[in-house]
Amino acid sequence: MDSALDAKLSTVLGGRTAAALFKAFGLSTVADLLGHYPRRYARRGELTALSELELDENVTIVAEVVAVSERKMRSKRGSILEARISDGSGLLTLTFFNQTWRAKELRPGVRGIFAGKIGTYHHEQQLAHPNYELFEPDAQMDDDAGLKYAQQPIPLYPATSSVTSWQLHRSIGVVLDTLGDLPDPIPDEVRSERGLIKFRRALELIHRPQQNSDWGAARKALRFREAFLLQAALLQQRALLRAQPAEPRLPEPGGFLERFDERLPFALTGDQHTVGAELASDLASAVPMNRLLQGEVGSGKTLVALRGMLAVADSGGQSALLAPTEVLAAQHLRSIVQVLGPDLAAELRPTLITGQLPQAVRKKALLSAISGQSHIVVGTHALLSESVGFYDLGLIVVDEQHRFGVEQREALRRKGSTPPHTLVLTATPIPRTVAMTVFGDLDISTIAELPSGRVPIVTHVVPLAEKPGWSGRIWARVAEEVAQGRQVFVVCPAIDAALVEEDAQEPLDLMGDGARIPLPRASVTGTLDELRQHPLLASMRIEALHGRLPGETKDEIMRAFAAGEIDVLVATTVIEVGVDVPNASTMVILDADRFGVSQLHQLRGRVGRGAVPGLCLMVTHAETGMLGRERVEAVAATLDGFELAQADLELRQEGDVLGSAQSGGHSSLKLLRVAKDGTLISDARAIAQAILDADPPLSAHTALRDALARRLDDQSRDFLAKN
Repeated sequence: MDSALDAKLSTVLGGRTAAALFKAFGLSTVADLLGHYPRRYARRGELTALSELELDENVTIVAEVVAVSERKMRSKRGSILEARISDGSGLLTLTFFNQTWRAKELRPGVRGIFAGKIGTYHHEQQLAHPNYELFEPDAQMDDDAGLKYAQQPIPLYPATSSVTSWQLHRSIGVVLDTLGDLPDPIPDEVRSERGLIKFRRALELIHRPQQNSDWGAARKALRFREAFLLQAALLQQRALLRAQPAEPRLPEPGGFLERFDERLPFALTGDQHTVGAELASDLASAVPMNRLLQGEVGSGKTLVALRGMLAVADSGGQSALLAPTEVLAAQHLRSIVQVLGPDLAAELRPTLITGQLPQAVRKKALLSAISGQSHIVVGTHALLSESVGFYDLGLIVVDEQHRFGVEQREALRRKGSTPPHTLVLTATPIPRTVAMTVFGDLDISTIAELPSGRVPIVTHVVPLAEKPGWSGRIWARVAEEVAQGRQVFVVCPAIDAALVEEDAQEPLDLMGDGARIPLPRASVTGTLDELRQHPLLASMRIEALHGRLPGETKDEIMRAFAAGEIDVLVATTVIEVGVDVPNASTMVILDADRFGVSQLHQLRGRVGRGAVPGLCLMVTHAETGMLGRERVEAVAATLDGFELAQADLELRQEGDVLGSAQSGGHSSLKLLRVAKDGTLISDARAIAQAILDADPPLSAHTALRDALARRLDDQSRDFLAKN
């Protein structure tokens, strides 16, 4: 492995500079610093739009000095030097206290880069004691040199108040000057076919471009390298997982699975058949299954997973179903017991393990799991505790995988005597590029087909900003539904009215227009009181459900709602996934703009699950053009979760796409953009797959092998192994 990129910054730049870089950005090696790419480029002839600057923002701007003045301070001795800089239409003041000598540098007509935090004085924007670097005057050069100098791009880096953009640039320059040639992990023929410059040259040009085409070529090469290394790492990890031995799990003739299929009161959909066959093939193999099953809300993913559990039970093994909440875990257990029927349930003994079980019940459940008497164990995070053991864990099913951290899933996997098969469920459809990027080491199955007989859900946006009078109609419609014997969910973004009051003055950053206004935020407690006092609803059975309630209370409320003993359930997103009440016809989502696209789609999926038509009212105070309003309208426009997943990807910030688990260390994406680089990611994956198929140990691709070893430090390797 080439050690140049692994060199500590303290040995190249000195301890003081290295410490500042580590404190500001967490950079500790040469590779870290060279991977801190410019966020944009400016030219010396360019004047930045000062109108775009925001209060309290740390900025780095290119501007021209237009006036300089000095005045005495009134309250104490000394003077204030003020320099006015301009972009031709706006003005910004630079303020220096007792630094008269700066007037010799900051002369009218001088251009440079200025960095600091935007503040105000007498209602005008200013930078107090900013850092700056002035450009050389063009007059000192000949015409050609002056033109070249003026057009040379200036890298502007993500910076802080303590480490400026040009300080970063100088440190990077020192590193580049001492850096020799570097091996390129991309094979020569691949680089040649795609017109990519070499890795070492790309690092030089992205940090020290002479013209715009330089950094463009550098970004192209480094973006492909990023995609290529990511896909190679995921594929390599997939191969390592598949190299581990697993216990084949085959259904028996006349066994649990066959008996279950014979008594199913409905036919499986085509997608359920297809995915079921994929799971059966995986489970029958000596290679551990590592599969992601994505499907629409209500498409029958849990049924497919249950059939896999029955195949494992036929082989004498156990299955663990990990759910994110106690409400969902209890719902899963009830549904499994119900669909199995009394005799199969008695033989398989499905068991629930959660953190809030009474001691005697928990002890009995733990014994049932570790003795192997229970073939199906359903639980929450409590399954991960050391006190929970299994006799023969053959299959792990993780419901709503994004609710669990890497370590949590790995803790459960380690409870198998041999590597158990793993099935991850998600009702949030995943765009192909995200699936390749985040779940590239998993096989992916999809259920897009809904069971027949489902009545489509009708969705309406209730825009109270434009139509405040419609608020009364919301509760009138709820009363109409209950009068017909149906039930209603009302979802709020907060539990407590007190928390709402604390948040009320917190402005939201709206859709790029600079407008910042507070938006209301409905609470469960406040809405519960309001509905119980509403003339049209006062006689109805209205209850609340949220995460602060004891587990036993939550379960009692959900049982009562499922049994039709509650008319209106006011809740938080604790009911977002898995809750199945066929008689629930209506979903009212208050302050819907506070939720994400996938959350809104999941919440909507809680109604219309039976023969009763589904209605979803998304209530919002957000005005047209606001990001939250755009999300709400996107969901209302379609029931297609896969179409919404793509819309969500386009609406979200890139940093949110991969989630926090992908954001740190060497596994984060820097130049690659999942929302728009799908073709590049797919291309890189195919190339990486071909190389790994032909040369699994990468003995003929040492540069790639070393780059992967550097990229996958111990922490990153663990992340991929457990994801």
